[in-house]
Amino acid sequence: MRTLISGGTVISMDPSIGDFAVGDVLLEDGVIVEVAERIDASDASMIDAHDRVVMPGFVDTHRHTWQTAFRGVGADWTFADYATVIHGMLKPQYRPEDVYISNLFGRVEALYSGVTTMLDWFHAAQTPEHADAAIAGLRDAPGRSVFCYGAGYRTDDSVDAEVRRVRAQLPDDAMALGLRGPDETTVANVVADLKLADELGLRVSVHVDGLDGHRPIAVLHEHGLLRDTTTYVHANGLSDEEIRLIADSGGTVSISPDVELKMGFGQPETGRMLAAGLRPTLSADDVPAVAGDLFATMRTAYAAQRGLDGGLTSRDLLAFTTVNAAAALGLPTGSLTPGKAADLILLRTDDPTVFPFNNPVGTIVTAAHPGLVDTVLVAGHVVKRDGQLVGIDLPALKTHLLQSRDHVARAARFPVDGSWHR
Repeated sequence: MRTLISGGTVISMDPSIGDFAVGDVLLEDGVIVEVAERIDASDASMIDAHDRVVMPGFVDTHRHTWQTAFRGVGADWTFADYATVIHGMLKPQYRPEDVYISNLFGRVEALYSGVTTMLDWFHAAQTPEHADAAIAGLRDAPGRSVFCYGAGYRTDDSVDAEVRRVRAQLPDDAMALGLRGPDETTVANVVADLKLADELGLRVSVHVDGLDGHRPIAVLHEHGLLRDTTTYVHANGLSDEEIRLIADSGGTVSISPDVELKMGFGQPETGRMLAAGLRPTLSADDVPAVAGDLFATMRTAYAAQRGLDGGLTSRDLLAFTTVNAAAALGLPTGSLTPGKAADLILLRTDDPTVFPFNNPVGTIVTAAHPGLVDTVLVAGHVVKRDGQLVGIDLPALKTHLLQSRDHVARAARFPVDGSWHR
């Protein structure tokens, strides 16, 4: 199968290829094979990209997708509120079918806004059936997903058998381990979980911060537990020494600027990570509190850091959500490079909200939004065309999601109109 995407403004995110004011991208069997100003491929099916930007799909390195049904309810919450409601009140009422529809709809939502690859940080595995339902939801959405099995939430129980069971049903590049950090469980459990991840060939993601005197990276370092396959989520308030330890280990960082600023984590640490030689990635985190698209996430991260030191560029932000993020997940996506997977998006440039499209990268970061996402391809297959998802029955999914939300809310005696107060 050969597809030629022709006549668009090409942003490759590969310095060796560069960008083209007008260019073509040739795909074959789900892989990018050529990027150039003009490609002759008369035997290929054609996608007309005039008045479009052609660029890599976005990569979200950390999202709690199972919470999708409760979008917006935590707009005014602190982190303590979030923990009380989401984990204390709502999660215990989730059935496997509730996990399934939230994961499916949340993954479809992300795909609709141009997120071709997403790490689903799942910490609602109350039973094996809940984990299986989460995986099924991701599988039934046509995006590229990594299921990150959360190894308990503030528990000390062993997850060895369950992680092995889940690992047996997923491809090598479709699973990660959500590690319990040293502030959440014993060091012995952290050691055991990392040993398990090493044995099973799993990348690791872990929530960390240096608030309230925490020194999680120092603890991991003291026990020889830092890895180049670990992504550290948030990382607010870490000391300069700990950030250097992450950089020296080859680890990566996922920053969720909207949640961090709103929920009291502190200033997103984008600038300090860059100063230490790290290339941050970005993530939406959770939609009860913030938007689920990476356009909004980029804007917050950009404004927050530029307001401090003016050091970030718009191309930095685009790299955080494409090529840097794909590298953090160990996936061959994130740039329009021959040999990489054909995960691409086409953005409208003729929409009044971004017209005239004078500075492509700058306009994407400062003004673009999900309404511009015209076409989405994953592994060379068109999954959104002319602004509409392909083969997805959205009305049926919406009905299912509302039924699930209402069941969980009734069981938890929780109002979904934002009126809940501690």
